Amino acid sequence: MSGDLRHPDRDPDRRQLVAEKQEPYGVILSCIDSRVPPELLFDTGLGDLYVMRTGGQAVGPVVIGSVEYGPMTSGTPLIVVLGHQRCGAVEAAYKSMRDGEPLSGNLEAIAKALRPAYEQAVEEGGADPVETMARAQVEQTAADLRSNQDLAPLVKKGALAVVGAYYSLDTGRVEVLTGAPS
Repeated sequence: MSGDLRHPDRDPDRRQLVAEKQEPYGVILSCIDSRVPPELLFDTGLGDLYVMRTGGQAVGPVVIGSVEYGPMTSGTPLIVVLGHQRCGAVEAAYKSMRDGEPLSGNLEAIAKALRPAYEQAVEEGGADPVETMARAQVEQTAADLRSNQDLAPLVKKGALAVVGAYYSLDTGRVEVLTGAPS
């Protein structure tokens, strides 16, 4: 938030260190939005994070498998589902479902994946239903990952935290919504 970037782990020595083996400390499932690159937002370097990016953090078997990879193969202790302010994918899905007009091509798959968040946003109401939907998507995805049959045992024994978070484009602040380790 302060702009005091350190740019760690980005030099040739780090590249050589991680060339043979990686041990990222976190998994980030974020949006494809060009304004929300996790490696830059969290000021990380080579080998620090596993990052998956999909429209509106929409998930399916391949994405979930990719999220599971770090915790299940190398003991990565943290998963962050990172939503953000003014998400275009969420807005497009919201309008599509509200208006009953399917999105074109494979964009409709994103809208389908976001339907539970849409339904929650409609039920909750509020001044800005798109922001409500974006937050609901983060919370639901994090909850689903926490209860995932392969990740739940790691969460239960305290070896894995699954955190839902929300990034403000205006301030640069990341707000933890759910799952903060105690």
